Amino acid sequence: KHSRAIHVMQIRDPKRGKMTTICDNFIDNAFTPPTTESYLTVTAPTTGKEIGQVAMSDGKDVQTAVASASLAFENWSSQTIKTRAGIMMKFHSLVQQHADELAKLIVLENGKNYTEALADVAKGNETVEYACSLPQLAQGKIMEVSRGVMCQDRRDPLGVVACIVPFNFPFMVPMWTTPIALVMGNCVVLKPSEKVPLTMRRVAELMIEAGFPPGVFNMVNGGVDSVNEIIDHPDVKAVTFVGSSPVADIVATRCRNLNKRCTALGGAKNHLIALPDCELESAARDIVVSFAGCAGQRCMAASVLLLVGGDGDCDSSSNNGQLLLSKVVEMAAALKPGTEPGQMGPVIDANSKRKILSYINSSEESGAEVLLDGRGWQKEQSGGEWIGPTIIKHKSSGDKAVKEEIFGPVLSVVLVKTWQEAIAIENSNPFGNAACIYTSSGSHANWFTSRFRASMLGVNIGIPVPREPFSFGGLYGTKSKYGDMDITGDGAMEFFSNRIKVSSRWPAPQAPEYTTGQRSGAVVMNGVNGTTDHANFNGRI
Repeated sequence: KHSRAIHVMQIRDPKRGKMTTICDNFIDNAFTPPTTESYLTVTAPTTGKEIGQVAMSDGKDVQTAVASASLAFENWSSQTIKTRAGIMMKFHSLVQQHADELAKLIVLENGKNYTEALADVAKGNETVEYACSLPQLAQGKIMEVSRGVMCQDRRDPLGVVACIVPFNFPFMVPMWTTPIALVMGNCVVLKPSEKVPLTMRRVAELMIEAGFPPGVFNMVNGGVDSVNEIIDHPDVKAVTFVGSSPVADIVATRCRNLNKRCTALGGAKNHLIALPDCELESAARDIVVSFAGCAGQRCMAASVLLLVGGDGDCDSSSNNGQLLLSKVVEMAAALKPGTEPGQMGPVIDANSKRKILSYINSSEESGAEVLLDGRGWQKEQSGGEWIGPTIIKHKSSGDKAVKEEIFGPVLSVVLVKTWQEAIAIENSNPFGNAACIYTSSGSHANWFTSRFRASMLGVNIGIPVPREPFSFGGLYGTKSKYGDMDITGDGAMEFFSNRIKVSSRWPAPQAPEYTTGQRSGAVVMNGVNGTTDHANFNGRI
């Protein structure tokens, strides 16, 4: 069905006597084994079988990668932004050409269905496209701020920057930062998730084909030790991170202690609020896609549905709340396990599955009603890490599953009587990524969007991801965002550059033809109507 071949490096593993895909570090435009000679087995979440070996690097490997990037920086940053964007355009074209191949790799190592994997590639390439437009967006300003004094600003690259990315979007999240950082003139050291290294291994080959010089883009594979070495390296000027809130907090704190620029995006607990006037069919379909798509493994996934009505059954004026819930359960129950379009894939690994199951089990034990139980999916599969869509109706908004991030295909449903009760529950959660209101009324939507405690809001859109040129990032002061700026768009353009301001004054010509007339080049202290420019610092004490 998808006929294009997957281009991965396979060699015979001497210890096991079989072919396996080797994911080494990528340094100076070459795949380089780790100095540790240590590798971690990569397994397919659909089957649990080995699909590759990924390098587990140490400080020496990080130092080599950073040294390569540092050496490349002088030449790369001296190129015009148009030149750098031109190479990125070639990369954009290559990603389009190889979209099917990259999507198949994502299905293999992450477990998304094929449609979701293609979306992963397309959304990532959209940020690449945005980076190609930076010559038109990153221009500085110039202005005469005093008579005879010009001020201008420009954006200079930082140097070597590091991007630490998660497993859930093997292509898209690395592309949130890497293209913008590169076109702005920085050199990048990327640390992919050790759970999904195959996709970015192939991307590195496309980087070479696009024409990126050696050392401009590097990858170091590994675990916690590699991350710490990257953060602590004095030549790494800025760090971006996407992952869980506890780790985001640690990364941001570690960077702050080094006075190092950092943006670290954490987890989420996204709330959907459905009013009785919502359109049932489209709302139900959108809710299911939001909580069960990508097996719920995305920071924009829905995890709590608040049904607003006049009493505990959400049916004082109508039973639309109950009808909506029934439709959501019906549509979610129709999902089948698999990786073909319209199916739902597995979660990433056994640890994730255990965590998700613990929330379902504890909810049931505390008296919540499991309306749709996905725990049986594992028994139907011969291997892999499978949990079906699960919908839990809670008696209390204080239940653990309602308040904590689960990161799986689990939807907690709470019935509330008033708008105020719904917004109070949403506002009380410590995260601040996304929220959505389902309604047919613009005034109702405005009431909620002006009160949500989140930074990315939807109206009848359960996955309100802002697409380029709008930037992506959680709300400051919550567990969804630590550090500086948004991670895409103009936030990333600002993050990956220093604003340099230059004020200039040149001696005025003394030629008579210049000094006569209304606009003299001499210092003018008086403004319009005899006012004095006291802020003029031109030659005064």
